[in-house]
Amino acid sequence: MADHPGLNGQDLRNLLSANGVDVVGELQIDLISGGRSNLTFDVRDDEHHWVARRPPMGGLTPSAHDMEREWAVTSALAGTAVPVAPTVAIDRDGTHIGAPCTVVEFVDGLVIRSVEDLAVWTDDQVGANFGALVKTLADLHAVDYNAIGLGDFGRPEGFAGRQVKLWARQWGLVKTRELPDVDRLVAKLTDRVPADARSTIVHGDFRVDNTIIDREDPARVKAVVDWEMAALGDPLTDAALMCIYRQPVFATVLGFEAAWTSDRYPSADEMAQAYATATGADLGDWDFYLGLANLKLGVIAEGITHRALLGGSSGAEGAERAAEATASFIATGLSRVS
Repeated sequence: MADHPGLNGQDLRNLLSANGVDVVGELQIDLISGGRSNLTFDVRDDEHHWVARRPPMGGLTPSAHDMEREWAVTSALAGTAVPVAPTVAIDRDGTHIGAPCTVVEFVDGLVIRSVEDLAVWTDDQVGANFGALVKTLADLHAVDYNAIGLGDFGRPEGFAGRQVKLWARQWGLVKTRELPDVDRLVAKLTDRVPADARSTIVHGDFRVDNTIIDREDPARVKAVVDWEMAALGDPLTDAALMCIYRQPVFATVLGFEAAWTSDRYPSADEMAQAYATATGADLGDWDFYLGLANLKLGVIAEGITHRALLGGSSGAEGAERAAEATASFIATGLSRVS
């Protein structure tokens, strides 16, 4: 039985058994590389193939690694137009694993993380993939969350304003140095929080590498993954974040040249227009949403380095350098709202 410091095989066996899952033979556990957030593991026995996820092993912030949140939303979305991996087991309070943990069925397909991964597709296929991603996000934002039992999932009213406060608090928890522009950006965002907004399920981290794509058809999304920041709230926060991830500096956060920053995908402005067309929604005070997205990514970048300095990195190289991108995100955010 192969173990990892973040996931003991016997503990996982106990978790699966407690959820009514029969483990056949020995468990094989392998850390899936490339993560900057929750630890993700490939898990197999003699008959089954699963994926297990748990929070990082150090430097946690209050809400960025919420396994219960991920479990609730993916369970509810089963059967909707939004593709998700079927849920298998959950350890809500760490009784079995020592930390909250979820297990879902393995979904076979492509995960396009780097520009090298993107090279498997022609330009037409990249365009088809982008169209599928925008449609998937639009489908998510069209789901009636009350109808699928998520009416109590959160408080959608005032979501954008709470996001400003949340990421300001997160900054206080993970900052590795003083950066006064963060406070300036928070102040400007606070002054222009939109008064009215739609309320939908939001993913909170939507881009190509948080999806699994059909190996034969780039226009087919087989599953959307990484739901730990999902909520009920303003869908324009999702759309703006999708666009802000296009910045080349995002490569510093990931530690490699990200597929989503490739110029083979449409520009951020084209992405925004495609989303507006797919949903029929007005983009409202778009500069506010872009400013908020930059604040979020700046704090996330800082948090990755914070965890790495505490020894809680998920194993990817260069985590200690992620915070080098923070100042750039914050400056870009200020440029949108100044």
